[in-house]
Amino acid sequence: MNILSMLWKNLWGGSRTMLFPARPKVTRGYRGLVQFNPDLCTGCAICRFRCTARAISFTSAKGTYTWSYDPGHCTFCGRCVEGCKTHALSQEAACPPVYLTIGSLKNSYTLVRKPPAPRPASEVPSAAGSTPAESAPGGAQ
Repeated sequence: MNILSMLWKNLWGGSRTMLFPARPKVTRGYRGLVQFNPDLCTGCAICRFRCTARAISFTSAKGTYTWSYDPGHCTFCGRCVEGCKTHALSQEAACPPVYLTIGSLKNSYTLVRKPPAPRPASEVPSAAGSTPAESAPGGAQ
């Protein structure tokens, strides 16, 4: 194809892109930014292991943990949301906001680790059903 004819077609056709503030419509089923609810999080870090893009980082200290999310690394696949057993993660249906500096959308939370939930009495082994020979120290014979 002749370069001049290609230039003429492009100039004659007009602009084929949208101006900066305008955005395309969001399609149905779009997965957007990950939203975190710290009240529901137990600190299991499954979301970090499921995130293939390494957008979620998780560091643990004695009694606390830090959960961070960087949308600049996120591929919006939703694996972290699917893997969260407590539903602490969700995804927005809207496009992410426009940002001009790297890391301006990054979120980080430092939370206190919650104690594990008590097990129901039916799951706790009891000494009531054992015989005296089984419960005696050293095992009587």
